[in-house]
Amino acid sequence: MAPSPLAGRKRLLVAALVITTGTPLLGVPASADATPSGMNPPVWVQDHQHNHTMGSQVARRQGHRYAAEADTSVFASTDRVSGMDVSSYQKTVDWQTAWNNGARFVSIKATEGTYYTNPYFTQQYDGSYGVGMIRGGYHFAAPNTTNGATQANYFVDHGGGWSPDGRTLPGVLDIEYNPYGARCYGLSPSQMVQWILDFSNTYRGRTGTWPVIYTTTGWWQQCTGNQGDFSSTNPLWVAKYAADAGALPFAWDFYTFWQYADAGTFPGDQDVFNGAYDRLQALAVG
Repeated sequence: MAPSPLAGRKRLLVAALVITTGTPLLGVPASADATPSGMNPPVWVQDHQHNHTMGSQVARRQGHRYAAEADTSVFASTDRVSGMDVSSYQKTVDWQTAWNNGARFVSIKATEGTYYTNPYFTQQYDGSYGVGMIRGGYHFAAPNTTNGATQANYFVDHGGGWSPDGRTLPGVLDIEYNPYGARCYGLSPSQMVQWILDFSNTYRGRTGTWPVIYTTTGWWQQCTGNQGDFSSTNPLWVAKYAADAGALPFAWDFYTFWQYADAGTFPGDQDVFNGAYDRLQALAVG
């Protein structure tokens, strides 16, 4: 069948866009700077270019691990609480089923850099609360685009806030391998520590609580040089796709949360809180 004139015009439009921008219409940018700071691109751009989840880069480097393969006996008791983390990748989540299967908390991607907000955030945030879960938001850091204070304010302004209601977790700073290039975002260890400190202090100033820090031991060692000690202020959410959480990042002697698999019983990544349910409630109260 011969192509229609409309199809021809569509091809010309796409070609013109490629010529003008130098990249395909749905191409992934070489760096996060491809989206100017402060701009919020259309949903289709967000979902194709900025859907980096808590652990998406961990899976690329550690390999995928499913809950069925993990030794979950280490927390199959009353002193551990099961949960998960999700993003726009999970879209509309069946929260009642997740609750029925045992999930009691969730961290939901709210923002990335200063250029992305999760288009499913409201359904995920309100839906999880509606079935009884303790929930909160997380921010995927882009330290090579804007400073830590700017990104903390963007996070708080777009779903990352906190209130001492016993049902809202402190916001999470997801700081991990750079999906766009150099794993340490081109920052020196001292610059990275300062970036994290600025984010943490700004979040604390805006909300009254310290953010949880999500990271891996390897990334922390490489990108901070073990120069920063956040263990007395910021709870640790460690990512380790193995039978146990293993060695922890510098100065932390215990983890508060552990992401142990990237698929399993619940939608999204599989997580556990290192304590009984009343301790999880205490963290939500602040």
